[in-house]
Amino acid sequence: METDDAALLAQIREGSDRAFNILIDRHQQAVRGFLRRLLGSAADADDIAQDTFLAAWEGVQRYQGGSSVRSWLCAIAWRKARSAQRSWFRSRAREADYQADTPDAVRATAEDRLAVKRALMALPLDQRAAVALCLAEGFSHAEAAEALGAPLGTVKSHVTRGRARLIEALGGTPDGNLWQYDAQGVRR
Repeated sequence: METDDAALLAQIREGSDRAFNILIDRHQQAVRGFLRRLLGSAADADDIAQDTFLAAWEGVQRYQGGSSVRSWLCAIAWRKARSAQRSWFRSRAREADYQADTPDAVRATAEDRLAVKRALMALPLDQRAAVALCLAEGFSHAEAAEALGAPLGTVKSHVTRGRARLIEALGGTPDGNLWQYDAQGVRR
């Protein structure tokens, strides 16, 4: 795919809107997924993703090719998110809790997802970014380090500490089990 990306970048440098749209289609899911986990808001993530691709279009001439296009785009997204985070911190709206009349089976799933989201949002931004890239988006530690502009050891530390904090926040045990179950198989 990198060869395909290199060809697309060459066309984009020549002004091809079509090539840029293909590049967006190819990488927007990774960028948006990273930003959604990082920011906790789909709307904010989508806004930053648009800003990311606009910055990529404007900065394509400066892209040296030392990293994968996906890493380059996530690095732009990370910088954009960090810039926006200060102004959004107090104004971010919290999503409404699930309806009280939701059936129990659906509610448990919604409760679990909400708990994970809250635990993720409680992590410091740097840890959250490393966790989102490595554990949720499948980046290697090296790719995440490149995207975040951080040393490899720092990213590994952020992932390890972030994962431990998530497990602790979700009521996990030191062995990594997130929830305990009673004899009837009901989560406690």
